[in-house]
Amino acid sequence: MSNSEREGGPPSFDDPFGETDVEQQIYATILQTREPTAASGIAERVDCDPKTARKYLRWFAQLGIVTQHEGRPTTYERNDSYFEWRRVNDLAADHSGEEIQARVRELTNRIHEYEQRYDADSPADVDAVAAAESDEHETIDDVYGDLGDWATARHERQLYERARQRHAGTGDREQAPS
Repeated sequence: MSNSEREGGPPSFDDPFGETDVEQQIYATILQTREPTAASGIAERVDCDPKTARKYLRWFAQLGIVTQHEGRPTTYERNDSYFEWRRVNDLAADHSGEEIQARVRELTNRIHEYEQRYDADSPADVDAVAAAESDEHETIDDVYGDLGDWATARHERQLYERARQRHAGTGDREQAPS
């Protein structure tokens, strides 16, 4: 059962843009914003009354989906911590403990390969230009591709590790961030 199917739950995470009612449009719009935005700005994009946008944005703030910044005007932005928390919960719910452990091992092996290849502890420690110049078989685009994949693997391993701990009951019981 997706969250959209749960009575009173937030809109579907899997297809937030497919819905056409005002609530879903506001949800989809706030997901796309990358900086605090006033309810009037959201209302303009959705083509609805600012009071309606404000009502739903306050509700989303209560659920932890958005962060509300008090001021004149009050602004709202997507709460990335909420979506990360939700991703961890979905991983723990959708995969067995063995599957999660296997994925952690796979990601750890990939990370170690990058650490050895670039003789560094993290992608931020790598001089991409120097790495490309030192290997005649790699272009700068190859190196940037590796660094992006490495960073993604590190982030994904953190999420799977949190899911593993949650699945095993050894992690903190995570509450939705507010």
